[in-house]
Amino acid sequence: MRTLLRNTYIIGVQIETLKIFCDLVGSKSFSQAAEANFVTQSAVSQQVRGLEERFKRRLLERVRGRREVRLTEAGEEFYAASREVLAAYARLEERMRTLTGTVSGRVRVATVYSVGLHELPPVVRRFMALYPEAKIDLEYSRTTRIVRDVLAGTVDLGVVAYPEKKRGLSVVPLGGDRLVLICPPAHPLARRKRVFARDLRGQDFVLFERDIPTRRATDRILRAHGVTVRRAAEFDNIETIKRAVEVGFGLAIVPRPSVLNEQRRGQISVVQLAEPEWTRSVGVVHRSDRTLSTPARKFVELLRGEGSGRERQKKIAAPVDETAHAEAEGEPPKARAARGGRAR
Repeated sequence: MRTLLRNTYIIGVQIETLKIFCDLVGSKSFSQAAEANFVTQSAVSQQVRGLEERFKRRLLERVRGRREVRLTEAGEEFYAASREVLAAYARLEERMRTLTGTVSGRVRVATVYSVGLHELPPVVRRFMALYPEAKIDLEYSRTTRIVRDVLAGTVDLGVVAYPEKKRGLSVVPLGGDRLVLICPPAHPLARRKRVFARDLRGQDFVLFERDIPTRRATDRILRAHGVTVRRAAEFDNIETIKRAVEVGFGLAIVPRPSVLNEQRRGQISVVQLAEPEWTRSVGVVHRSDRTLSTPARKFVELLRGEGSGRERQKKIAAPVDETAHAEAEGEPPKARAARGGRAR
């Protein structure tokens, strides 16, 4: 049946219709399939009805009580054959592009604010300079939505913090960033070069919302050190968190690249966190069952080069020992020697 469907399909159905159908199956949502293909939801419904009428089989059925769809037995066959056709067409497009010797096409990228606003711009500029025939479509979202959109095929690449392996996803590690403490310049901790987790006990904190990976990592590290902080506010956007710290809501723990400008302008103070685990991994996620297009591969290569630089920067902020903590507290070497510490 699959061979028959594939042959008939090539003759009588447009590639765009196939893509809409596959996006609908992948996302299980008419609205997301419509958004991914720049059409209305009614247009998606019409395309599905047209396919069912052409092949005289029901391909989808709605899940009772839920706004979802699932494949019928015929739909399973049609979906598998359709994916093969789309993959073959993508390979054909790729071969035609390589004949010209240029990198062209569109790469749809979704990323979180802290990476997209503060780490991706130089990579995007370099990509555009190297491959002027290619285009980057960049959007900002939460990690959960990015992963969902990648799996649904509405974006090609997701650049996220703390990427997790998941069925259907491939992860390309990009290194990581040091997390740092930020506080108002007048705060007592602002005078310190480094702080330990225990120094944060009982402090007022401006936090990411609970479902954001950086928040989960922060909670985990503080809990491992037996530290409890007071929650002053929660936000889903790093820019809002920085503004809240500036006006005195509390302290925050954020990726270092996201606060370099505010530190230079003296708006906030940045203090190193001493423990080695205060790092944030970053990675690219993409569908494991799809071959990346040439422009998508080139963009990932540039991101990996940037990630290597990020790893080198991370080593600069090496964790310190108890002696360094005493220095951060301002204790003179002679005093440390008197209590048994070795002066250096």
